[in-house]
Amino acid sequence: MRTWTETYEAIHSVESRHTKQPVIGITGNFGTKGCELAEGYYRSVIAAGGTPVVLPPTAEPAVLTTMLDGIDALLLSGGGDINPLQLGEEPVPQLGHICPERDEAELLLARMAANRQLPILGICRGIQVLVAALGGTLHQDIGHLQKVKHSQDLDRSHASHTVQLTPGSLLHSIFDADTLAVNSFHHQAVNEAGPHLKVVARATDGIVEAVESAEYKPIVGVQWHPETFCLAGDDTMMPLFRWLTSEAALYMCARSFHRTHLTLDSHCDTPMFFHKDIHFGQRDPQILVDLHKMREGGLDASIMVAYLPQGERTDAGHAAARQMADGLLDQIESMVASHADSVELARTPSELADIKARGKRAIMRGIENGYAVGRDLSTVRHFASRGIVYMTLCHNGNNDICGSARPREGEPLLGVSDFGRSVIEQLNAEGVMVDLSHASEQSFYDALQISQRPIVCSHSSARVLCDHPRNLTDEQLRQLAAHGGVAQVTLYNGFLRTDGQATILDALAHLDHMISVAGIEHVGLGTDFDGDGGVPGLADASELLNFTRELLRRRYSEADLALIWGANFLRVMSECQL
Repeated sequence: MRTWTETYEAIHSVESRHTKQPVIGITGNFGTKGCELAEGYYRSVIAAGGTPVVLPPTAEPAVLTTMLDGIDALLLSGGGDINPLQLGEEPVPQLGHICPERDEAELLLARMAANRQLPILGICRGIQVLVAALGGTLHQDIGHLQKVKHSQDLDRSHASHTVQLTPGSLLHSIFDADTLAVNSFHHQAVNEAGPHLKVVARATDGIVEAVESAEYKPIVGVQWHPETFCLAGDDTMMPLFRWLTSEAALYMCARSFHRTHLTLDSHCDTPMFFHKDIHFGQRDPQILVDLHKMREGGLDASIMVAYLPQGERTDAGHAAARQMADGLLDQIESMVASHADSVELARTPSELADIKARGKRAIMRGIENGYAVGRDLSTVRHFASRGIVYMTLCHNGNNDICGSARPREGEPLLGVSDFGRSVIEQLNAEGVMVDLSHASEQSFYDALQISQRPIVCSHSSARVLCDHPRNLTDEQLRQLAAHGGVAQVTLYNGFLRTDGQATILDALAHLDHMISVAGIEHVGLGTDFDGDGGVPGLADASELLNFTRELLRRRYSEADLALIWGANFLRVMSECQL
């Protein structure tokens, strides 16, 4: 894992491509004179290379959206107590001054900023807003818990106690220290960090002094007031503000890339949920891909598949599979039609480009499991006429086309059948890509020789890093590249790690390895969202900006990113559709 110094240098190599300074939005206090801001906040941001703007308290969603559109990072400033009613609690007698308008505004602002993957720094009250907004809990008053004075009488620019930083944490790397001397002006504090954050610093009496993202996101909250040190000419706390502006610069670069380049996720299973009462036009917690999350994550296009579990290989089973595939494709088309002002169907790369130019999202269609074909070759032409761009030849279990990487109990490992050869040839003739995710190694090599067009693996990772039969060996990756194909790293936990919880770092490790073996022109991303894909840091479509951010941090070029984010896959699509 790279040190913070190396990361800082990498970020600034990206930042140097842009002359514009990152804009840091700072929440204003709501005092007797209206919206106010202490000088230390904006002075510290300026000293760190950012452009500060003050965000007045408002809970109007449209206004907040516009505010967030105009900034590259958020700084939640200090102030009064948080209204316990916002957390479902009754106030204790020690509760101090509260401002309900500010509480409502900032809790919503923090949630919206986190959904957009904005870098966030919370200071004093700001750490508490951050924790409350993201599902944690607070102590209304720490009087009965503290053994250290947490509301000092010293001048604000002087430290009054120490905090211990967690080794290996982001905060530890920012300061490169185990212990910090900090100031203290609070009687509320973090109780539980919640599901999205983790505690990374405590005072000697155990009071929480800092939190950061538990999902590899640029989110940090501190209980002390670092800006007062900076205002007094003490640079001890400047690393924190340099971190914020550097992450803001990286965010700015990532957003710029997404505005100017087409981004494609080659595989998601969201249609599996269409039978439920979902709301694709909103931020629906039931699904990982919806229009709101696509906008937040900067995702322009998704290939939604009609997934078919492998059933009995009988006439009745095949008829049911075809009916199910048609029904799911009908539902995709109906969903798109009901949101025609925001999303359109596409079949070709040029249609994708046109849809993006008009400010809309695009949906492509695919079929996962050639079981839908049954034993009837004419079915390939039928599904091609319905606009599918690829067909995954099999799923878990052998079918009449080929052998699966995971045959059902009692089934042998097989390759492509004689009928399967005809299916591949017909897919070539119809301009539909052949997808070998889920196929056995023998099926993979057979299809590679049969197909007259490059093949794809729409959602597969590297077997050398995760020994699973669904993943691709290095030799498969080399042969895929030699035949002009593309392998799309997937976010399914079990295909990234054989043990424990995979994260965004594992996904990137697989991508890096696949690039080293196959080359930058033969990789991409197929999330498998809503088909059990998604890991911390890349948990749904709204978090895909983090993928771009981490690629930039690793110093991949803009041209590299364009290839990974869809150009490679669309090249194959174009070659198949000739």
